[in-house]
Amino acid sequence: METKGLVFKYPDNVDTDVIIPARYLNTSDAQELAKHCMEDIDTEFVKKVAPGDVMVAGWNFGCGSSREHAPLVIKTCGTGCVIAKSFARIFYRNAINIGLPILECEAAAEEIQAGDQVEVDFDTGVIADLTTGKTYQAQPFPEFIQNIIRKGGLLASLK
Repeated sequence: METKGLVFKYPDNVDTDVIIPARYLNTSDAQELAKHCMEDIDTEFVKKVAPGDVMVAGWNFGCGSSREHAPLVIKTCGTGCVIAKSFARIFYRNAINIGLPILECEAAAEEIQAGDQVEVDFDTGVIADLTTGKTYQAQPFPEFIQNIIRKGGLLASLK
């Protein structure tokens, strides 16, 4: 399983209220919520993101509340993967539960720039920056977690 797309880059400590502002949580419609993904930090994100594009961020991505809406809206926008130096633990768990591929890789998160074209192989953990020609090695998920992500999330994998 892999994704290929352009990079949207974000700083350290992007919290769940930045990913999906609480003022929009009066609906459970993922498509409606996705229209507001990242708008408080990047007003152009939802206008420019294309299927397979990749978010790259610093430390502690997804900190803040435990809401599952944050990884859900990222996935619903078509984002193929999030690469960060580290993830807040509850975001990490929620991402797996809803089937959003995420990888921790400090070097990739540090060096890959906004607008770069990247390709990510989830089976091997190899992140290739096609713009610079550099490759990075993240720790791939074990097979059982890859299976959860492949099937679209924890509940879908249990059916």
